Amino acid sequence: MENKIQAQPNILIVDDVPENLSVLGELLQPIYRVRAANSGARALQIANASPPPDLILLDVMMPGMDGYGVLAELRAKPATHDIPVIFVTAMDGTDDEEKGLDCGAVDYITKPIRPAIVLARVRTQLELKRARDILSDHNAYLEQEVARRMAENQLIQEVSIHALAHLAETRDPETGNHLRRTQEYVRTLARSLQHHPRFSAYLDERTVNALAQSAPLHDIGKVGIPDHILLKPGKLTPEEWEIMKTHAEIGAQAIAQAEADSTRPVEFLRIAQEIARGHHEKWDGSGYPNALAGEEIPISARLMALADVFDALICARVYKPAMPMEEAYRIIVAGSGSHFDPDVVAAFVGEFDTFKRIAATYAE
Repeated sequence: MENKIQAQPNILIVDDVPENLSVLGELLQPIYRVRAANSGARALQIANASPPPDLILLDVMMPGMDGYGVLAELRAKPATHDIPVIFVTAMDGTDDEEKGLDCGAVDYITKPIRPAIVLARVRTQLELKRARDILSDHNAYLEQEVARRMAENQLIQEVSIHALAHLAETRDPETGNHLRRTQEYVRTLARSLQHHPRFSAYLDERTVNALAQSAPLHDIGKVGIPDHILLKPGKLTPEEWEIMKTHAEIGAQAIAQAEADSTRPVEFLRIAQEIARGHHEKWDGSGYPNALAGEEIPISARLMALADVFDALICARVYKPAMPMEEAYRIIVAGSGSHFDPDVVAAFVGEFDTFKRIAATYAE
């Protein structure tokens, strides 16, 4: 920024009359770096070269392309859009001056020129440009700093989420890449349904990202399940199964407490709470913990339900072998309207190749 402020400004003077160029050049060259053009086309070439001029003194009445045409071309291109232009012309009518200013000129000097007026107007416009440049640089720095800090906060948040999720995973060592796979399944379903009339109002870009971010916390409540139940290699007794089912409510309450401790609402925690509590609910109302049915089940939980079941089917456990992909596909489709939201199953069918790629990418 300092170099921009201290460098000698570049001024481009444009006039088809050599004598006029000579007069302006002699006036400005002791103070500024001056380039001259005797036509509109040549002026545009110089303005688009590097470095661009800091200010242009532009004659209005020129053969071929006049000053208005040159100014229109300058304003049409991002590289030259912000170069300040002072019209210099023999026309002194108010209408002509208004036309020039309306076209985007920053000032208007009439011929014959008066040196003191020209120098004062030039100095004023260069000072204004320097101020705009400083502000622009400062704003660009602030934007970069905000982006950097947001990215840093996002990374910290994601690392924290995965640390919490892996805490639950350490209690159940067979889950492996389950967190990553189910996260990508949920992301895939959400993107597939973004423009569906039943889901579009909910699944904006921000929510899709929050869903994917929250998905790894779906089984955080397993930290509250005793080892002899969580790690049991065989089928659970009815009593043990009732205890196992409490992991949904345990996880939701833990996340709700974390959100309550925050000074403001945290969107991904709200979604994580929905997912933790509701990912075992079923479309027909036969799920747990609250026997919700249909639209009562949060969309986030409906997506997680399918992702979780599909991954459980295709992965080996101590009590069962891995199921072939096509068989798992048939089970998911058969669960449409009973276990799963039919439209979520339709999205799964449409994205089945993506599901297979995710499973292969994050295989155990």
